[in-house]
Amino acid sequence: MIIIKNSDEIALMKKAGIIVGETLLLLEKEVKPGITTADLDRIAEEFITKHGAKPSFKGLYGFPSSLCISVNEQVIHGFPSAYVLKEGDIVSIDCGAFYNEFHGDAARTFPIGNISADAQKLIDITRESFFQGIKFAKEGNKLTDISYGIQSYVEAAGFSIVRDFVGHGIGRKVHEEPNVPNFGKAGRGPKLLNGMVLAIEPMVNAGTHKVRTLKDGWTVVTADNSLSAHYENTVAILSDGPEILTLIK
Repeated sequence: MIIIKNSDEIALMKKAGIIVGETLLLLEKEVKPGITTADLDRIAEEFITKHGAKPSFKGLYGFPSSLCISVNEQVIHGFPSAYVLKEGDIVSIDCGAFYNEFHGDAARTFPIGNISADAQKLIDITRESFFQGIKFAKEGNKLTDISYGIQSYVEAAGFSIVRDFVGHGIGRKVHEEPNVPNFGKAGRGPKLLNGMVLAIEPMVNAGTHKVRTLKDGWTVVTADNSLSAHYENTVAILSDGPEILTLIK
C-alpha cells in the first residue's frame, strides 16, 4: 500500500531531509585522499546524532554501519572500513536519518582528488539523470514516466542503468511502497498523487548494467568491474510540482 503523507508529515520529513543533506555537505568537505571510509562513517554518525536524529541504516536488516560507502566499481551497500581513499577514486555515499518518526534518504558520488574525465562524466550524468527524471514527478503522471526519463538520458550519454536495484517510497519506514525503477517504458505503474514521497536514486554504470553481490552478502559491484555512480534524493509529490527534501541549496 502506498502511504500518502499530509502537509504536516511532509514538513517533518523535510526536517529529517535537511539533516541528511547537511550530513552529505559535511562529508563532501571530508572526502579526500588519506581518509578511511570508516572515518567518514564516524563523522556522519556523530553529526546526525548531534542533531537529535538517528542513522536510518544502522541495524536496518542487520546492516552494521551508519552509511553505505561504495568505492569505484562498488554500486551500493558497501561497508565502511579501513580502506584509505586515494587519488583518482570515486566514492558513493548513501545516508539516511530518522527524526521525529520519519526518515530522509539521499546519496551522492564524490571525486577523490583528481579523477579521470570519464569518471567525472559518469558522476555528472548520474546526477543530471535524477533531475531529468523528476521533471516527470508531477501529480497525475505515472510512476514510470520518472523511470523512462532517467533511463533515456543515461543511455543517450553512453552509460547503463542498474536494473537489479531500484528506488522506493519512504516515510515512517525507510523502505515503503512503491518501488521506483530507474528504467522502463513511460506511462506505467501507479498514478503520482499529491502527498506521495519517493526516494529516487539512479545507479549508473560505465559498462554493463549487470551487477553481482560479494560474499559479504551486502556489497554490490558491477559485473565487469567498471565504475559506478549513485545519486539520490527524497522527493515529495505536491500539487505545484516536486519538492526535493534532502537537497540543501
